[in-house]
Amino acid sequence: MNTDYDLSVIIPTFNEEENIAAIVEAVDDVLTASGLRGEILIVDDNSRDGTIGIAEGLAARKTNVRLIVRMHDHGLSQSVVDGFSHARSGIFQVIDADFSHPPELIPSFYEAIQRSNDVAIGSRYMKGGSIEAWPLKRRIISLGATAFGRALFPDITDPVSGFFAVRRSVVADAPLKPRGYKILMEVLGKGRWDSFVEIPFVFKDREEGESKLKPATILDYLKQCSDIAFFSLRHRNGAVWHEWKKIFSFGLVGISGILVNMGLLYLLTEYAGLYYLLSALIAIELSIMNNFFWNDVWTFKSPKNLRLERKLHRFASFQFVAIGGLLINLTVLYVLTEIAGVYYLLANLAGILIAFAWNYMVNRHYTWKSA
Repeated sequence: MNTDYDLSVIIPTFNEEENIAAIVEAVDDVLTASGLRGEILIVDDNSRDGTIGIAEGLAARKTNVRLIVRMHDHGLSQSVVDGFSHARSGIFQVIDADFSHPPELIPSFYEAIQRSNDVAIGSRYMKGGSIEAWPLKRRIISLGATAFGRALFPDITDPVSGFFAVRRSVVADAPLKPRGYKILMEVLGKGRWDSFVEIPFVFKDREEGESKLKPATILDYLKQCSDIAFFSLRHRNGAVWHEWKKIFSFGLVGISGILVNMGLLYLLTEYAGLYYLLSALIAIELSIMNNFFWNDVWTFKSPKNLRLERKLHRFASFQFVAIGGLLINLTVLYVLTEIAGVYYLLANLAGILIAFAWNYMVNRHYTWKSA
């Protein structure tokens, strides 16, 4: 590692002749203006246009610019990982070549890492972040990808961002298996990190050149998500493993709620002599209270949960979420049974699973969002 550099800016490229000179100049200007000693790594996938020639000229003129041409195993994520291995500083910044990511924010990422964060993530979905000039189809795809990512990293609003900075120690010796375009997911899932910060930014669609989003990219991403999930289960560490434990605990609490519900329904109907629907209402409410109690003291255990006024707020939220889950379950049951012709028990199982996902995600992100 060359300590002469504060920061290594990694720019993956493929057929970026319209953008490469401008983005390198913009990044270099930002580094100079902020007083950062930064190197710029252009990691190219053997472009077929004039990108390589332009990059060679930039590297010849600027001592802090290097070009790495990759002849095999092409892909944005693979290029970024190659950039990690060639970088000479202790902090890596990843930025797209097409000005989708604003270079002027690079100093903010560097400062965030300097403030003891392991990862700094540019977020389009937190307050202050947004996306400009995207068609509806691409927005839907992006939101879907983000939803999958947040299932693994619920505390991060934009885990599929391509604009991020990371300490060398996070990725050093990490068993990264880069594929597709979502390299940050791989870093978060397999790197060694404890703290992160998100920085809002406005994502602008590429100014020049052609978008490289293809259907195969979606399949690669789904494979990547499953690989990260199984990796966490095998190694039992990292952020994803801790989330799996919460999901498992939430599921066990749900099972306890079923037992409470069934037991009370039987006792109140058979021994207390109550009408079975009244017994069911009481049993449902007490099972919700049971589930809330155990989730509050176990699944999402936190010192903040001790405050009574917040506890009442969380209980009200949990109650509404549970009602929503019940409606989802019934809706899925009806639609699959009456419209799709699915056997009612299978339809009910699908409804339970979807309602479980709803209950967990909403409670995780809202009811116990700080746990």
